[in-house]
Amino acid sequence: MAERFRVALSGDFRKADGTPTYPSFDLSPLSADPRIETKWVDAADGAIPGDALEDCDALILLTPRFGPGSAPKSGRLALVARFGVGYDTVDLPTCDANGIALAITPDGVRRPVAVTIVTYVLALSQKLLIKDRLCRQGPEGWVRRGEFMGEGLVGKTFGQLGIGNIGAEALRLLAPFGMRMIAHDPYVDAAAAQALGVELVSSERLFAEADFLSVSVPLSEATRHYVNAARLATMKPTAFLINTARGPIVDQRALHEALASGRLAGAALDVFEVEPCPADEPILQLDNVIVTPHALCWTDECFAGNGAADIAAALAVMRGEAPRGVVNRDVLETEAFRAKLARCARLFG
Repeated sequence: MAERFRVALSGDFRKADGTPTYPSFDLSPLSADPRIETKWVDAADGAIPGDALEDCDALILLTPRFGPGSAPKSGRLALVARFGVGYDTVDLPTCDANGIALAITPDGVRRPVAVTIVTYVLALSQKLLIKDRLCRQGPEGWVRRGEFMGEGLVGKTFGQLGIGNIGAEALRLLAPFGMRMIAHDPYVDAAAAQALGVELVSSERLFAEADFLSVSVPLSEATRHYVNAARLATMKPTAFLINTARGPIVDQRALHEALASGRLAGAALDVFEVEPCPADEPILQLDNVIVTPHALCWTDECFAGNGAADIAAALAVMRGEAPRGVVNRDVLETEAFRAKLARCARLFG
């Protein structure tokens, strides 16, 4: 039997009955190619076990971890294609040590997450959830609607922490609303910021001047609890915080205290320090917070885009080419990874 290019998919892409969890993730480019064989791999204690990947060339990964025990001993695995842009669930040293490229899907999430940020800005400014509750209370609620006046956006200041892939797209989408745009990102130059119509400012100015402050930075040791009690204390009491990045970037206890005491007007959170968020989490009890289960951007558009990008990365490896969206780019020049690409090019290219 001819050798096949083997692609593993984490088991959470399918339901218990075998049907797709997310039908918009189109697997036909894999199933239609006779050179490709797919398999499902389930997590053990939250991580993909390495022995399940011994005969695999690529892994498309949703929520399980890829940890130190996930690298197969065979050395065959060339690619972990993460479904999304966050990769804090993937152990990069393990990938580097084993000649494995980690690819993410910036093109798939750029617009959907930016739309999520815009959704939060509009919902917070219009007091959407409060008015929804008033309406459901019948006449007693309706008579109170004048107590909860919304806020126009023209002239308000939108602050963006991080103007990479998603942050830049959010700024582009918000441009027609007539807001003043400021951002803090030490890795972006003035020309790129000017092209977006945004003023680069210090971190101190960002927190102090923003009416809406959106967090769009990766989670790292440098950004863990970057939004802390001290920085929250410098924000306007009328300001709103939006986090669509990773929960631990915000000190959730400090945020709860700021919201509960009225030092901050409100927040919108799609991510939390602990996920799934416990039902007794104090921040869930506040009525000035919009919360969603790390899924507001989960649309057919998002999942189709992420899936297409991950499949494209796997197919590139099969052809013997380096995929797009690789995080650990140094691994592409290693002897181990180049040997894997050469093997794929010889057999499938």
